[in-house]
Amino acid sequence: MRIDKREYYLNIAKAVALRSCCLRRKIGAIIVVNDVIVSTGYNGPARGVVHCYEVGCLKDLKELPSYGGYDYCIAVHAEENAVVNAARHGSKVLGGTLYLYAIDDKGNSLDVYPCKRCRRILINAGIEKVVSIKDGKIVEYDVKDWVKEDSEEYMKNVEMAKNSKSSS
Repeated sequence: MRIDKREYYLNIAKAVALRSCCLRRKIGAIIVVNDVIVSTGYNGPARGVVHCYEVGCLKDLKELPSYGGYDYCIAVHAEENAVVNAARHGSKVLGGTLYLYAIDDKGNSLDVYPCKRCRRILINAGIEKVVSIKDGKIVEYDVKDWVKEDSEEYMKNVEMAKNSKSSS
């Protein structure tokens, strides 16, 4: 049996995730343009910076939940690293698809979705689609939808701040 291309690329993103030095979740990303892998990235500290394998996880020590406490985490996200690595090597990502895969500390597959910061980077990089896993199934996200969501959320927050200021 031959797997489809989405599975193929997600399996490669899984292999990339195994390079991560995060003690909580290993996340791998690859960027594909015109059916060619142009970049990879995994979550981990900036080049040359100490990492969790060496000294421990500050978020664990502070008992902070996953998907939060980013100020305490030394890692660059997998999506960010994939975009940065493409830039370091002069690879075009415009119009590309990012494949994202996550595993826990026991090797189990996890649902994964880009955080707001990564979504904004992917928007500006010109990535068109993100493919990942949700509830054990392959899902695709249209990056254009995030532009609308981000704009609507920001406008709502601005309106709430204005209303709060005028009522005080």
